[in-house]
Amino acid sequence: MLFHRRTRLSMISILFGLIAIPSMGITATAQNNTDLNPDNSSTTYSVSAPPKRIDPLPNEREVLEREVETDYRVSNLLGDFAGNLWVGSWRGLSRIDPNTGNIIARISLPNVAIGSLAQDKVGRLWVGNYEGLTRVDPRTNEITAQNLLLPSKRVLSLLIDKRGYLWTGTDSGLVLISPDQGLVMTTVKNLPGVSANAMTLDAEGQLWVGTLDGLVRVNTASGLIMKRIGSLPGSTVQTLAISPEGLIWAGMPNNLLVINPKNGIVLRSVTPLRGRNVTSIRFAQDGSVWVGTTNGLLRLNPNTGALLDRVAGLPSSRVLTLAPDMGNKLWVGTSEGLAWLMPTMDQARPHFGFGRSVK
Repeated sequence: MLFHRRTRLSMISILFGLIAIPSMGITATAQNNTDLNPDNSSTTYSVSAPPKRIDPLPNEREVLEREVETDYRVSNLLGDFAGNLWVGSWRGLSRIDPNTGNIIARISLPNVAIGSLAQDKVGRLWVGNYEGLTRVDPRTNEITAQNLLLPSKRVLSLLIDKRGYLWTGTDSGLVLISPDQGLVMTTVKNLPGVSANAMTLDAEGQLWVGTLDGLVRVNTASGLIMKRIGSLPGSTVQTLAISPEGLIWAGMPNNLLVINPKNGIVLRSVTPLRGRNVTSIRFAQDGSVWVGTTNGLLRLNPNTGALLDRVAGLPSSRVLTLAPDMGNKLWVGTSEGLAWLMPTMDQARPHFGFGRSVK
């Protein structure tokens, strides 16, 4: 009898043990459900304290270092109607005299991570940053409008069309804005390729947009999509320029393509840029084309693609933006500051107002 009694008790204990395991699992899952009472939880915790945290954790050290360290990148350059050069950096917005290099003004903005610059037909400066859009009066250096209703606050590109309207490219589509009233006129949210990384106008005044998945042509009057060019080598278009002949030059993460805008055919891949990450393209008055990459700055013959010059002396080999023919100089924005180059110079010189020498 005693043996059978102990056997039954053991079997009952085993049964309760089997039932308790799934019930604890249900309790642990139910803690995420706000409809359940947490006081009914049977979850228990270890009496011993957890090990001490090592600050910072290995996967957070790089993020922490970036937060402490100042970012000296010059992301955008723009020559205005008065012959001044606007310098958009991740430390703010500045205006300099390109002839002397003297800094005329520094403008305090609500967000310094500048992504794009444009000047409208009456001279107002528009600044796209990672918190929206800001309008600056260059006569007073004061902010006159900001944070318009956009599909995304992260502004990547800006362009004034032939009618004087402002196209704003974000990482979630396109917006057409009236610069005078600051009103949103059209929103292109379902943009193929989603992100409007770069923009340019063709000879007919229509808008070409470089996206994460090729090129899109947009009618500037209606906002309707006219053409899409996909399946490009490298897919993502990072920078755009129109040649004097009206051809599209598209910079990709691994290529530089020349495209006929009329039929969308890729005419050629520029040989010296194959396999290179192209970040900026600008045509100079002498007919040559400057191409910035993540590994240096090149000057090419646009007709043959032949390499004419390779620029040395930059603060960083990572080129972000270019402004040729300003004050008889080429101005170069890099990840480590601003530099300039004259035709008679054998290498570029850093501008000490925008590098690590200035805190």
